[in-house]
Amino acid sequence: MRIDGNARTIRQLLANTKYKLDYYQREYSWQTKHVTELLDDLSKKFLESFTKGDTLADVSSYNHYFLGSIIISHSPEDGQRYIVDGQQRITTLTLILIKLYRSLAEGSLKNQIEQLIYSLSGGTEGFNLEVSDWRNVMTALYEGKPYDENGDSESIRNIVLRYSDVEDYLEIKGDALSSFAYWLIDNVYLVEITAYDSRDAYAIFETVNDRGLSLTPTDMLRGYLLSNIEDVDRRNNVSEVWREQVRTLQDIDKEEDTDAIKAWLRSQYAESIQDFERIGSEFHRWVSDHEKKLGITSEKGFANFIVRDFVFYGDWYHRLRLAGKSLTPGLECVYYNAQNKFTLQYPVLLAPLRVEDTEEEVLSKLQIGATYLDILINRRIWNFQEIAQRSMVDRMFSVIQDIRGSSPLELRERLYKLLPVDSNPFSTNDVFGLHGGNRRKIFLILARMTDYVEVQSGQSSRYLEYMRTGRNRYEIEHIWAERPKTLPEGFNHESEFNVYRNRIGGLLLLPRSENASSGDDPYSKKLKVYAGQNLLAQSLHENAYQNRPGFRRFRDASGLKFKPHSEFNKIDINERQKLYLHLADQIWNPDKLKTDQKTESENVCGPESLDANGDKEVEFLNQRDNNTSSDIEELSATEPIKDKIREFYETRYANKPEKVEEFCKRIDELLDLIQKEGWHGLSHNYQQVYFAFNIGSKRAFGVHIDCAPPKFAVWVNPEEAEQLRNQPEFDVYYPIRRCVLFRAGTSIETLCPILESVYTKLRGY
Repeated sequence: MRIDGNARTIRQLLANTKYKLDYYQREYSWQTKHVTELLDDLSKKFLESFTKGDTLADVSSYNHYFLGSIIISHSPEDGQRYIVDGQQRITTLTLILIKLYRSLAEGSLKNQIEQLIYSLSGGTEGFNLEVSDWRNVMTALYEGKPYDENGDSESIRNIVLRYSDVEDYLEIKGDALSSFAYWLIDNVYLVEITAYDSRDAYAIFETVNDRGLSLTPTDMLRGYLLSNIEDVDRRNNVSEVWREQVRTLQDIDKEEDTDAIKAWLRSQYAESIQDFERIGSEFHRWVSDHEKKLGITSEKGFANFIVRDFVFYGDWYHRLRLAGKSLTPGLECVYYNAQNKFTLQYPVLLAPLRVEDTEEEVLSKLQIGATYLDILINRRIWNFQEIAQRSMVDRMFSVIQDIRGSSPLELRERLYKLLPVDSNPFSTNDVFGLHGGNRRKIFLILARMTDYVEVQSGQSSRYLEYMRTGRNRYEIEHIWAERPKTLPEGFNHESEFNVYRNRIGGLLLLPRSENASSGDDPYSKKLKVYAGQNLLAQSLHENAYQNRPGFRRFRDASGLKFKPHSEFNKIDINERQKLYLHLADQIWNPDKLKTDQKTESENVCGPESLDANGDKEVEFLNQRDNNTSSDIEELSATEPIKDKIREFYETRYANKPEKVEEFCKRIDELLDLIQKEGWHGLSHNYQQVYFAFNIGSKRAFGVHIDCAPPKFAVWVNPEEAEQLRNQPEFDVYYPIRRCVLFRAGTSIETLCPILESVYTKLRGY
């Protein structure tokens, strides 16, 4: 057996060297948290040495950073080098290098970075990480072109998403970027373990990965806490509570229990930034060092720390994480903040919570805190300020201290006062627009603006439609063509034109197909396209002011100076820029912190009447098969409802056909049961995240699609939900929606008695 082990810099590892993936490598599966942790570690280590004014020659004396080991198989048969272990890091490093290559000015350093990504080696020109299935996506990222990952493998979808994370979270910019690039390739080391026989390489891989799972910080904390409970029965009961709580959290992600404990301890107990950081790295040791502070000085204290505190904060963390994954009424801002990848929101939102709070008090606090963060995040983005964790951690720790244990009234007052300290108003920057690193953030702002205008004008929310991915996704549309035949009036130089063209007032959201087909058309031709699109786009056309009474009412009530633009010149874009600025002021108005607000799915102007030019999507949503007196048996007998359900959800989840298929199977099972049992008086209700059968105006049962896999649901009050906890299939209860979800795999036969009970109660039998 011949094995070599050498410390290599990233330059030494990747320069003009090709790597392939071995057959037993899993998909590229890193998530946002893994990328942000790596970028945070790299940035922190680099900034320990960097001083403004340093030259590139100073970088060689900076601190080094060790990134672990990788295992390489150097095949004697074909001379190829295969990555046996370490592909997650190598792939992510490649994405970081591509971002640096795209960001650096032309010159020697950019050329050096290029050789680590794409080179001529062994007579072959191509990417140094040579995976044939990835070639198209890597080429698109390397060349700065959009890529449609719809229908591709998990690895390719993750590559696109993680590159977006790198764009969002690489906070080293300006003069420091060149120094960071040099430091990354010459001062970051990995240990390269090379085997020259594939069997030896696999043996090393097995040894590294099959030595038993090491204890996690969660496991060690559990062991420490339980070891202090001597009563065997109590310890067993507490252990079962811990196990169930961890299982519930890990249903979201296998490391979610660790993140939940970090958020809980930081929110309630961190008294210094050192506490905050240590909890993030070794909370099990931190807890054992702070027994008195945590109130765990007795057997009862250790038990309560789990069965009372961990359960309370773990449950609310779990609900917040679910709200961060899907738009939840009352907690919309949690979802918006998660879309901006603001992971620090969870300890901030937990900070004011107390175990004695009622559910109503908790929900009020979460709404207030999430609204504050939503305003803060978007004001900072608008003023070109960072929202990445490293830039915000000190400030968020200070906020946590200020609001810890606050009542809803105290929380409103404190956060309202903190907002001007933490951010500038939108009016501070009247030239906000698109630049190389904020495309995703601009997209999210435009989605919120577009949805707000439509909802306030009486239409149904289409926010989730604007957020969909894949072939039917929406994209940023420039109102001005990229290459006009002549520069618009008022511009002498192309550079000035491009700056104006990228201002947010000159941008819209359009479906990808429309955006691609009209990109270089003159404004007069584009305007006809805009007339049939979302209401923010329609507002450029005079028809919006003739055929949209709800929009006119919203315009008059809001005072926003919407107007049609038959032409779109420099003056027009200035007017539109001011309009968007005032629109942002309304959406993210600090006064929302003073009083309870409607959810963003509610409108102020009432439903808008439809005309011949009306929105067909809204019409379909509003109809929702409102056959409240119709009998479901009659509807299902002729099968039209099944086709309509499939059509509705295939449109909204076009990039997730497998989920839609599973969802429709569950619906079919319910329809068959309804017909078999002869249940009458049911109507049905389409929603973005669920399909429900109603009795009168009340939801009875249905299927949630916004979970993996789709699950059966029943709508019951909290007392009834508590009774259902004795059912073995019970999964989770959402008090906000008054909805129980049953575990995946629960059979319709097992659920039948529960569904019959709900049906009988609502029918009044």
